Amino acid sequence: MKIIHILFHFTVFSFTVSYASINDFCVADLKAPNTPSGYACKPLASVTSDDFSFHGLVAANTNNSFKIGVATATVTNFPALNGLGISALRIDLDQDGLAPMHTHPDATELLSVVKGEITAGFLTPTSFYSKVLKSGDVFVFPQGMLHFAVNSGKGKATAFGAFSSENPTTHILDVLLFGNKLPSGLVSQTTLLDLAQVKKLKAKFGGSW
Repeated sequence: MKIIHILFHFTVFSFTVSYASINDFCVADLKAPNTPSGYACKPLASVTSDDFSFHGLVAANTNNSFKIGVATATVTNFPALNGLGISALRIDLDQDGLAPMHTHPDATELLSVVKGEITAGFLTPTSFYSKVLKSGDVFVFPQGMLHFAVNSGKGKATAFGAFSSENPTTHILDVLLFGNKLPSGLVSQTTLLDLAQVKKLKAKFGGSW
């Protein structure tokens, strides 16, 4: 019976191991379906040096409610990351801009400030940890922790970051609460927010009453 259990676990592991761990690398074939092992590999004969470079981490539009611009390099737009367990981002924050409370349930995030001043932090069930960061400072958000970043200085702020996943998931708390079809009365009741305020936020984030 023990041998059967060992064989079962080995079989499960063999199906979830990434293509990149079997090969030196595995540039994603984005036309193929995404699986627990990642995307299938692009034919080696068609891989070029261009596949291993990315030019999209540039300043993004900050004309939104949070005054934040976000540019990412993940497997969906940088296929060479397939199976490597890493991705990158750039955030640009206008004066008083912020990355609102959010989580990455499948990735740890590292944030490095290159311009301005950013106050960053995360929450746990019993405490919180935050730091005022200036150019050259780095802060880590452990996987799954509810966290934020706020431009706490004067003028614009910019930071680059890295994730421990090639395609991290992001759940923004405001969007989850107010960008949905859950009746406003239930949102008000379960958050202790005033009903009028809930309706105002639902209108702002595209939810329905």
